[in-house]
Amino acid sequence: MSRRSLLLISLVAIVHGLLFIVYVRPDWDVAWSDQAGYRRLGAVLAENGRFTRYPDYPVFVPEVIRTPGYPLFVAAIYKMFGIGNDVAVTIAQSFVFAAICLLVYAMGRRIAGRRTGIAAAAITALFPPLPYFGALVLTELWTAFMLTAAMWALVGAVYSRRVSDFVLAGVLLSCTTLVRPAFVLLPYFLAIGLPLLVKCQRERQMLTRWAVLVVAATITLAPWFAYNYANFGRLTLSPAGGIGRGLWEGTWQARWPGRVQAALTSLAASAIDRTTLDERVQALAREARLDPGSMLQYVHEWRDINAVWDTPQDPLERVRARVDADGLYYRAALTHIREDPPGHVMRRLTRGFFFLWAADVPIRYTQISRVPTLVIRAIWLAQVILLALGAFGAALLARRGRWLETVLLVLPLVYVTGVHLPLLCETRQSLPVKPLVLLLAAVAVVRPTFPESAGS
Repeated sequence: MSRRSLLLISLVAIVHGLLFIVYVRPDWDVAWSDQAGYRRLGAVLAENGRFTRYPDYPVFVPEVIRTPGYPLFVAAIYKMFGIGNDVAVTIAQSFVFAAICLLVYAMGRRIAGRRTGIAAAAITALFPPLPYFGALVLTELWTAFMLTAAMWALVGAVYSRRVSDFVLAGVLLSCTTLVRPAFVLLPYFLAIGLPLLVKCQRERQMLTRWAVLVVAATITLAPWFAYNYANFGRLTLSPAGGIGRGLWEGTWQARWPGRVQAALTSLAASAIDRTTLDERVQALAREARLDPGSMLQYVHEWRDINAVWDTPQDPLERVRARVDADGLYYRAALTHIREDPPGHVMRRLTRGFFFLWAADVPIRYTQISRVPTLVIRAIWLAQVILLALGAFGAALLARRGRWLETVLLVLPLVYVTGVHLPLLCETRQSLPVKPLVLLLAAVAVVRPTFPESAGS
C-alpha cells in the first residue's frame, strides 16, 4: 500500500512539474533575468569545465556573484542533453521535485509514522510554489532538494547516532551552501542549537558527533573558500553577492504598495533621461497619492549605484565594479536605517515577515499585474493556513514529548527568518525549508500515534 501511494504521489509531482513548465515557458525569455547567469555558467562548465562567464578572455575571470552548486547541476544536464537545453533542465527538476516528496515521506515516517509520511509527501506534491520554480532555471528547487536531503540525513543521524550519518549531514548542509550561500551558518546554528535546547544532545557522545558534523561541513566548504581567497584575497562565498544590495532593497521594501514599487523599479531601469524619469515618478506619485520625495530618492539611488555595477564592459573591471557596488549599497542602506530605526524595524517584523513566509504567487510573472487582488489574497491566505497548520504540528509534537523532533524541524525555519528578515524579503527565500513546514502541517492533519522516541 505504501509503495503504491508513493508511486502515485511521485507521478502527481512529476505531472505537476511538467504542467508548470508548459505554463511558465512563455516567460523564460522576458522575465526572471537571473536565469541568464545560471545558463551561461552551466554552459561554460559543460563545455570546458571552467567556472567563469568569460571563457575566451585572455586571463581567467572568476565569478563574483554565483556559487557553483546549481551551475554544476545545469552543466550536468547540458552535458547529457545538449548545451542550452533548458527544457531538459526543467524536466529533470520535475523529477527532483518528486525526489523531495520521497525525502519528506522518509522524514515523516521516521518521526511520526507511515501515515504522516504519506500525508506529508502528498501535501508537498500538491504545493504549487515548488514546481513553479522547478519550471525555471533558478536555484530555488535544487536548494530545496539539497536542504531536504541534508535534513533527512540529520534526522537519521540523531536517531542512529552513527558518526558516518553526522558526516553525511554536514557534507550535505555545506553542499546546500554551495547552491545558496545564505545557508553557510546553518550547520553551526544546528550544532549549537540542538544541544542547547535538547537535553539528550548534551551528552558527551552526542556533542562529539555534533563536532564531527561541524568539521565535515567546514571541510566541504574549504576548497571554495580557498578558491575565492586565491582569486580575491578574501575569505568569502561570493565577493559581490554580499548583503549590501539585499540590505539596501530591504530598507525600501514595504514603504509603498507592491505594484507602486514595481513601477518605480521599472522606471529606474528604463532607458530614459533623468528629467523624464523625474517627471514620470512625480506623475506616479500623484496618481498613487504618495509623497514623491522618497520615490525620487529611490530611483536616483537605484540608477546611480546600478551604473557603477553595470557600466564597465571589460570583464575584469566589471568584476571589481560589482564588488565595489555592493559596498555602496551597504553604506546607503545603513544611512536609511539610521534615518528611521523604529520604522525600519517595524516594517521588517510585520510586512517583511509576511513577504518572507506567505506571499508567494505561483502565477506567470508577466500576468501577475492582471490578476485580481482578491485572487492574490486568496493565494496568500492558503499559505497562511499552511503556516498555521505547521505551527500547530510543531506544538503537537512538543506536547507529545517529541521535543528533539520539534527542535530539529523548527530550527531551520528560525534560521531562515533570522538571516533574511533584515534584508529584502521574498517568499522564495523560504522555499528551501517549506518541505519542513509541510511535514509539520501533515503532523497537524494526521495527529499521529508516535513511534518510539529518539529521546528529548
